[in-house]
Formats: sequence, C-alpha cells, structure tokens
Amino acid sequence: MDAPTPEDPVSASSAVERAFRRRAERAWFLARDAIAAHEPLRFAAGLFREQGKLAAALEALNGRRPLSGRLTEDLPGLLEASSGLLRFAAEQGPEGLASVARARSIDEGPLLGSQVAAFWSAEGATQPDYLSRALLRPYVELLANLRISPGRPLRTGHCPFCGGAPWIAGRRPAEEGDGDARLLGCALCGGEWPFARIRCPACPEQDPERLPCFRSDDYPAVRIEACETCHRYVKSIDLTLAAEAIPEVDDLVSLGMDLWAAKEGFERIEPGLAGI
Repeated sequence: MDAPTPEDPVSASSAVERAFRRRAERAWFLARDAIAAHEPLRFAAGLFREQGKLAAALEALNGRRPLSGRLTEDLPGLLEASSGLLRFAAEQGPEGLASVARARSIDEGPLLGSQVAAFWSAEGATQPDYLSRALLRPYVELLANLRISPGRPLRTGHCPFCGGAPWIAGRRPAEEGDGDARLLGCALCGGEWPFARIRCPACPEQDPERLPCFRSDDYPAVRIEACETCHRYVKSIDLTLAAEAIPEVDDLVSLGMDLWAAKEGFERIEPGLAGI
C-alpha cells in the first residue's frame, strides 16, 4: 500500500486511485514542455487527482454498502462523494465546464442526479456533458476493477464492458507480428479493447479507401484515423514510438490535430479531456 503524501491525504489503497494518480503525474510532466497545451494539461492533472479521490471515497462506501452496478441504486453514494470534484470543476475548470459545475452545485441532489442519469442512459444521443462524464468515470472504472457489470447496452465500436464511447486509441505490435494492433480506449471506464485496424468504430465502413489516416510532423506518434463515410474519427497514439505515453493524457499535447480535423469536416467520436 502506498503511504499518504502531505499534498494528498487520501490513501492510495485503491488500484483505481493509483491509476488516476499516474495519469495526473503524466499530465504534470507533459505540461512542463507543452506550451500550447499547458493549461489543458494542468487542468487534466487536477481533474485526475480529484477523480482518484472520488474513486477512493466510492470504494470506502462500497465497503459499507456494496455497489450494484445499477446507477439508480448507486447514484446517492456517487453524489455524496462528488463535492470535491464539483468544487474543483467550478473553481479551476474552463469557463464552460466551470459554469455548468457552479449551476449544478447549487442543487447537488435532483438537478445533478438527473443530469448524470440522463448521460448514463443516453450517452452519445444528446449534447456532450463533460461534467457528468467526469463524475461517472471513477464510478465505472471502479466497477470494472471490481468486475461488477454496469448492465448498459453494448454496441459495435463501443466498450464491451460498459458501452462507453472510444475517445482515444493506442497502437502496439500485434501478437502475430503482422503490423500494429489497434486498441480503443473507453472514455467511461478507462478500459481498452482490440478493434480491427481497417474498420470505422462509428459506422460499418471497412473500405480502406474511405478510411484515411492523417499525420503531422510535429507529432510523429499521433495520427487521425478518419472515416469519409460518417465523417467521424478517432485519434491514435503509436506506443512503439512513445512507450511511456498514457493515450488519454498524451492526447492533449496534439490538440492542434483535432482543430485541423474539425476544419476538414471530421468530428471526433468522443471528445477528449479538452472538449474536442
């Protein structure tokens, strides 16, 4: 067990909390040299730490009243543990997120709960709700760690555990030695799953001619994997070139590529931590 540190009194007894702490450390490390992405990375580091604390609080609650994986039953405990993350988002978040957090903090019960429940039941069908996603992430990642199924609908291209949307991908050498394997990363539980390299995660397209990849000399390990049929894309990071990368964190360094993709008419399947 890791000992508590003076700057973080919450014990890192949970594997999930340790995972969030590693993400926070990676974000702080990258922020030192990433001039354009300095502020998004600093915010991400703080958010990861708050999510780690929320995960630890949920784990403590789980010891008294086991989590069920059914949000209707687990939501009161999640809301009870969410005050620190809400306060951080309201005080340190980008203005759009901060204003939402302030509004929902006024009534942490019905309003906040209804918004989280709406995101849970209709993810991808409504406007992005980054605050609800940020609150749910520690809860669903803890469910995955405890192997408690959340029982959400599953669909092709989405996480086989929780049904969350892919917001990043990592590329590693395939076990068979035939090129790279693509692993999609879930925005909701943090899990990874293999997905065909020549296939769009957002639609049935499998024609290589309609699945272009775009690269930038500024970010040699990063590419935009787009689809000219549905005009969606996922960003991927080559972990053979950046073995130390944590894809969902390192994603923030190359925000310029997302801005370029948007100008070209492509929409990210699930926005990253910067909202794009």
